[in-house]
Amino acid sequence: MKANRLELLNFKTPAMRAFHVTWASFFLCFFGWFGVAPLMPIIRAELGLTSAQIGNIVIASVAATVLARLGVGWICDRYGPRRVYAGLLVLGAVPVMGIGLSHDYATFIAFRFAIGAVGASFVITQYHTTAMFAPNVVGTANATAAGWGNLGGGVTQMVMPLVFASFVALGYSSASAWRIAMIVPGALMLVAAAAYLAFTQDNPEGAHQKPAAGRASSRAFVAALRDGRTWILALAYGACFGVELTVHNVAALYFHDRFQLDVKSAGLVAGSFGVLAIFARSLGGLAGDRIGQRLGLRGRVATLSTVLAAEGIALVVFSRMGALPFAIASLIVFGLFTHMSAGATYAVAPFVRRDAVGAVTGIVGAGGNAGAVAAGFLFRSDDFGMQTAFLVIGVAVVAASVLVLLVRFATTDEEAARFELERAAGERRAESVPTAAE
Repeated sequence: MKANRLELLNFKTPAMRAFHVTWASFFLCFFGWFGVAPLMPIIRAELGLTSAQIGNIVIASVAATVLARLGVGWICDRYGPRRVYAGLLVLGAVPVMGIGLSHDYATFIAFRFAIGAVGASFVITQYHTTAMFAPNVVGTANATAAGWGNLGGGVTQMVMPLVFASFVALGYSSASAWRIAMIVPGALMLVAAAAYLAFTQDNPEGAHQKPAAGRASSRAFVAALRDGRTWILALAYGACFGVELTVHNVAALYFHDRFQLDVKSAGLVAGSFGVLAIFARSLGGLAGDRIGQRLGLRGRVATLSTVLAAEGIALVVFSRMGALPFAIASLIVFGLFTHMSAGATYAVAPFVRRDAVGAVTGIVGAGGNAGAVAAGFLFRSDDFGMQTAFLVIGVAVVAASVLVLLVRFATTDEEAARFELERAAGERRAESVPTAAE
């Protein structure tokens, strides 16, 4: 039976064990995925990278994830999240640690592209929590697991410069220190893989039951591809999570170049955007769940549209800030709504096609990275400038918020969601009634 509540201090039930191991694994994937981002000022100087090459690296870091996310949802439908997640963690650790072997632009961008595949961990995270939690809390569970995982993107901005500085203090040169530092997140990913196999199961019943034939999951995947709502949500996710990935990649460079901050200070400021994920993405999922309980699925859609519009407006304001204190303040406001939008997206996505949760999750997740790829092209030119790039992205996010209102659900979908909510509420009431023995 799916869990109908999120008990954060509970480590005993299959649902909560999966929740905690999943978000921790996603956190470490993010830590490895963006481990080099705060070190880019050092790497840029060492390798002599141009603005166009930096832009290409930003694009490469998220491009592989588009394909990986599309495929991994279908793989989860067939084999379950437990083995798929463990395998991805092991394979992803190789390029994370191996990027230290690069000594020129070509090898660096190749490793950066390969590392991007670990971003598919998000799809498995959402797949696993969707499998474990009932509709009354699934948006909150999805958003919290993903948000705490996304926190790795903010923590790496703060921690990796310190790890780098520690190796420099031990006597290593800057060129050696950043390379050795990347072994740390890769090793932690290997530990997470072992933990995933040891402490989780695929669903409340136990092991994943592989379909008797691949046709059923393939048909569901095709149905998800043909559903226009899937693509609108993919675009919406590109407008929030795609923007989030872009900020993780360029924020440290932006504050280093525009406000002349050193590497540590720029990393701390950039990290303030990422650490908001500890609560902001959960807040978006919780808002979707609560408003959905009152207004149905259309309430979930309206919530997403609202927070997405607020994100776009805040990003436009951030792009205009020329003083450091105002830039930091607007970054935090913009970050709050960005994370909330990502959480609100996955308060809607599980209800689009119940016969293809993995496929929808994968396509929408891939949309996030496609958005990051598109945004990356705006940062390739010296003439265009980062401020203008942020302005253009902000306007595009507002446009996406309007498009979200086109997502509609049939009456049967609304009734099914309402029935599941009522059933989950009944189970919670039954659990709260003390037995005679008690």
